[in-house]
Amino acid sequence: MNIPLIDLQAQYNSLAEKLDKAALGVLSSANYIMGKTVIDFEKDFANFIGVKHAISVGNGTDALVISLKAMGIGEGDEVITTPFTFFATAETISAVGATPVFVDVDKETFNIDVTKIEEKITSKTKAIMPVHIFGQSADMDEINEIAKKHNLYVIEDACQAVGGKYKGRKIGTLGDVACFSFFPTKNLGCAGDGGIIVTDNDEIATIIRALRTHGSGENGQKAYNLLNNIEEEVKTAEGANDTVYNPLKYYNYLIGYNSRLDAIQAAILSVKLKEIDSWNSKRREIVELYNKALQNSDLVTPIAKDCNEHVYHMYILQSENREEVLAKLKEAGIATGVYYPVPLHLQKVYKNLGYKEGDMPVSEYLSHRTFAIPVYPELTKEQVDYIIQNLK
Repeated sequence: MNIPLIDLQAQYNSLAEKLDKAALGVLSSANYIMGKTVIDFEKDFANFIGVKHAISVGNGTDALVISLKAMGIGEGDEVITTPFTFFATAETISAVGATPVFVDVDKETFNIDVTKIEEKITSKTKAIMPVHIFGQSADMDEINEIAKKHNLYVIEDACQAVGGKYKGRKIGTLGDVACFSFFPTKNLGCAGDGGIIVTDNDEIATIIRALRTHGSGENGQKAYNLLNNIEEEVKTAEGANDTVYNPLKYYNYLIGYNSRLDAIQAAILSVKLKEIDSWNSKRREIVELYNKALQNSDLVTPIAKDCNEHVYHMYILQSENREEVLAKLKEAGIATGVYYPVPLHLQKVYKNLGYKEGDMPVSEYLSHRTFAIPVYPELTKEQVDYIIQNLK
């Protein structure tokens, strides 16, 4: 039996007719950039999360960059985050000219250790960027309390956690802004790149909308006026078509980006959004089977805190003999993944920050022990049983 780590073909097959219809609908409409399909998805996603604004962008990395930029974070600033995450979390901080300041993680949840945040705050600190790693919320009450005390922004990197909850509240409603990725392997994935930023802050939302399209047009003018305390009538272009011709796009007010969610991707995501709660529930059912079967084994199973509703973007096990376990699973046709083999503070690109081995002991410990096994909702009972049998 061969079981992939994530089976995108199986997911497509389960929704093929609806996905094809949605994609072909956009193709036949010839409205490929922004437009009704994108606007409708943004509204649906905002309602799903429970926020006022959802602004779609080209990918999750752009979501983080644009959020940081919209908050005025840049050269000389510092942003506190975790080293046990995908590179984009820290990369985006560097991309706007700021410096990532790493705080080690909790050994049980893999999320940023809130007891170690405050000691890293300086006069240059402008924000805290917790990552809801693998689909479980960070300790947001404590993070928000620290942020409020020191007048800092909170940016949720929720790229792995769509649909998750913290103390009954949806991930994405717990900071000033939150960023999601729709990379195909995510719990809610499109057929390419995609991302979205959510917020309840009207001013930040206006600036984000301007930044995603070259700082131009109606949103560019609104953002410019807002940032410069100008009150004037904002130009509008009724019936403009962003795919063919919008006269206002040639009036620029901010230095922005070209980062938009394609209409085809929005159509695909609209179909999948209706399934995400049931998909996440299925992931949790599979996790229960894994946890029960492995409770007396040498493998360390992941811990979900009682206050969290984990969505298990990845199911992460720990082993003192990781390479041996991975080799045995590969031999059995079961795909695995190692997340993350090198913590960010030890990546060569950040050598200039002066971190050394031993500075983040928990992250380093986990980097040598953790690995992922399949947990996607399309797994059959036969496949789950086979995985368990081989693990045991």
